[in-house]
Amino acid sequence: MNRRPGGDQRIPRPNQFRLGEVAPWSGRDLDVLGDFDESIRRLEQYFLNRTPIDTRAPYAPAQGTRPSAVLLPLVKRDGVPHTVLTRRSARLNNHRGEISFPGGRVEDGENHEDAALREAHEEIALPPHHVRTLGVLDLVTTRVSNSTITPIVGAVDTEPELAAHAAEVERILTVPLHELVRSDTYRHELWTTPFGEITIHFFELDDETVWGATGNLLAQLIDAVTR
Repeated sequence: MNRRPGGDQRIPRPNQFRLGEVAPWSGRDLDVLGDFDESIRRLEQYFLNRTPIDTRAPYAPAQGTRPSAVLLPLVKRDGVPHTVLTRRSARLNNHRGEISFPGGRVEDGENHEDAALREAHEEIALPPHHVRTLGVLDLVTTRVSNSTITPIVGAVDTEPELAAHAAEVERILTVPLHELVRSDTYRHELWTTPFGEITIHFFELDDETVWGATGNLLAQLIDAVTR
């Protein structure tokens, strides 16, 4: 099968790895990914059934890591849910040139929801009052930047005009959720590492590759919507 071209992201693949076989959402109703209102309804139910988490409370990061927060915006465009991603500037210290969700460090006196909304406003000009927060996905720890990331999902019912903050963001990508589960777009690999075998999710777009922590979060999001 021919895959979409993807991008020029550097993938530090270990010597020992194997390809995953079936996508986590195989056999599920994927039509929901083309319906914004139903996707949001399912996410609301998903978060309701999980252990309640106060998105405005301070979260304790993994020991020795720094607290960060990202926003996973789901924007309504022509009735279809689109997620908003960024390509990080090549001038940044960590994760330069990678595809990520808007986000960053939690500042002193700030909770994780406020941090995610602030960073989204600073990086892509998404007004905080346009975002209705829905819940929190599983936290992700990154070793490169030594961060524990709190991923906050938000619904954006009215599509705003976005703009990239050039010092941090090279471009903004607005991607329909249903494109991410295409057979020529998604794959996963199982990497053998000193910490055990880990699953790495890849989404090959026409000109960018999403993987790493962002791929993990996208996979979590799709899993939550299609349950």
